[in-house]
This record gives sequence, C-alpha cells and structure tokens, in this order.
Amino acid sequence: MNEMFNAVNAYGISWLGQGGWAATINVAWSLVKIVAVVLPLMICVAYLTLWERKGIGFTQIRPGPNRVGPLGLLQPIADAVKLVFKEIIRPAAASKGLFFLGPVMTIMPALAAWAVVPFGPERAVSNINAGLLFLMAIT
Repeated sequence: MNEMFNAVNAYGISWLGQGGWAATINVAWSLVKIVAVVLPLMICVAYLTLWERKGIGFTQIRPGPNRVGPLGLLQPIADAVKLVFKEIIRPAAASKGLFFLGPVMTIMPALAAWAVVPFGPERAVSNINAGLLFLMAIT
C-alpha cells in the first residue's frame, strides 16, 4: 500500500492529499453553477410554452390548457411527468445508444451557449476571454 502511494505521488497525482480534494471541490462547484443556470432556464421555457399554449387557445376561442392545477399552472409539471414515464418506442434495427444520444446532441449546444453569458459583474459559469466568439460559434 505504501509503495502504491509513493508511486502515485511520484507522478504528481496526490488524490489522497490536497490536490484531489481541491479538484473534487472544483468539479462540484462547477456542477452547482451549471444546475443554477439550467434549472431556472428550463422552468422559464416550460412556463413560456404554457403561456404560448394559453395564448393560442385564446385566439382560437378554446379554453387551452386549464385542467391541471389552478388556472392550469401545473400543466408544465404534468407534461414533464408524462414525458418521463411515456413509453419509448425504439425501432428494432436502431442502435440503443445512438437513439438516446440524438436528442441529447440537439439540446447540448443550446445549453452550452449559456456557459459564457454573464449574470452580473464577474458572474458567469465559465469566464473565458473569447466568450463572444464562443457564443457566436456555438449558436
């Protein structure tokens, strides 16, 4: 055991010491920042979609989504639950991994663009020098 610890330290990778904990804390802090940006963004998208559906219902003289919760305000939550528990029909010849990866690949660039959007002075998920270039390239 001692030889293994010395071998790991010889290469400069000290996961049992301060370096490992600092890296773990940096990764955890990055994940917290990502969730702090993505969660309100997804909630806003869900309720803007509800607002759009209600507006379309009003212009077409029909009630719109108003069955779930008071004034239909829980409709986005019901839609999310339905989406999670909905049966996924996968073609028999389709690759399971690629079939799952397709929708993920479509939404990741849209979410990655928010990494450089500042939310205040020195407040961004990722503070890179070429933030505007990154934003233009990814969008």
